[in-house]
Amino acid sequence: MDVASGEERGTTERVLTLLGLLQQRQIWTGPELADRLGVTSRTVRRDVERLRALGYPVHASQGVGGGYQLGPGQDLPPLLLDDEEAIATAVSLLSGAGGALAGAGDAALRALTKLDRVLPTRLRHEVRALSASVESFGGGGRTPVDSKVLMTLARACRDEVEAGFSYPSGSEVRGRRVEPYRLVASERRWYLLAYDLDRDDWRSFRVDRMTEVSVRTRRFRPRAAPDAAAYVQEGVASRVYPHRARFLVHASADTVRAQIPASAAVVQRRGSELCEVLSGAGSLDFVLMHVLLLGHDFEVLDPPELARRCRVLAERLLSAGAGISPAPDAEES
Repeated sequence: MDVASGEERGTTERVLTLLGLLQQRQIWTGPELADRLGVTSRTVRRDVERLRALGYPVHASQGVGGGYQLGPGQDLPPLLLDDEEAIATAVSLLSGAGGALAGAGDAALRALTKLDRVLPTRLRHEVRALSASVESFGGGGRTPVDSKVLMTLARACRDEVEAGFSYPSGSEVRGRRVEPYRLVASERRWYLLAYDLDRDDWRSFRVDRMTEVSVRTRRFRPRAAPDAAAYVQEGVASRVYPHRARFLVHASADTVRAQIPASAAVVQRRGSELCEVLSGAGSLDFVLMHVLLLGHDFEVLDPPELARRCRVLAERLLSAGAGISPAPDAEES
């Protein structure tokens, strides 16, 4: 009985290994599979039949360039992932949960939950580290980053250990020492919110600009931290610019958020039909133009010089149109 159980277990493991091989490459010859599995070509044929009986569409072709190929089926069969593939899949699912496509967030979270349920113990804590260390705002395609770097930073956030990396500053690339807090996925990029030990303040860093990322062994006690997603969004939308402006817009926050990318402005609800917009740019005229083109009534809250600029531009616009007779109304024509 024990011998039969052992043989059955050995066959099952071999069939699963065969399935994993078929998922890795477009086509395999029978001798190649036999060599990888350490069995005869006849055993490979029997194992292929076992996969077909389980619903996997394994196609076989003869001649030069022929072999075994895993094709698409009517139902989605279970996938076999190695450790790196499983972690990379978790990273992609977390990115999808951040809102790349309308309606995709819930599906990505469900898939991540299923993945977490079946992962071996040695990998489950890695995925959960990502889940607890990632926040997001906005939605859309993001700049690709190395999944290993994301995992390294997620572990550092989870384990509360210092991290180091090289980062461009002006025309130089300098080493940075930080206490990492959260990874934040925006509509375009990944960011790390961390406490910069050399500058003694909170900073956000673009992950795609980091090089030589490493985790140190020194642990730290977490500080009182700002809201990660809100802090990074404000930095992306306004803090990095030389000029910042706040407006009270006479429209709902949902309406204005649909008009402005999350990376371009922070929109805060101030009532059912009012919202506050915070944005930045290289010039105040540029910010003013974008708010004007939203098509809603608005008021300048800050800075005072922008309110004065509004009056100057308004007079200029009135002067520009003073020499043109207004078009007659439709009823008069």
